[in-house]
Amino acid sequence: MNIQPLDDRVLIEPTSKEEQTKSGIVIPDTSDKEKPEQGKVIAVGPKATVKVGDVVLFTKYGPNEVKINNKEYLIAKEEDILAIIK
Repeated sequence: MNIQPLDDRVLIEPTSKEEQTKSGIVIPDTSDKEKPEQGKVIAVGPKATVKVGDVVLFTKYGPNEVKINNKEYLIAKEEDILAIIK
């Protein structure tokens, strides 16, 4: 990918979360629900402290949605990242 975020911004690929009800019905990610709050870091700006490949939790409404090669990504300021999942 040929994108370099600026400053402390981070390019995140959101992870899809399929949910399953107690009765076994799978609710796909394409259903009408809120944005994912978890994703994988794809690229980082020069002042970011997270690393490419980190799986992070981020705020719901902080990141900006972008479409690159027909795929959805998020660009977030590092302050919108809440935690790194290990």
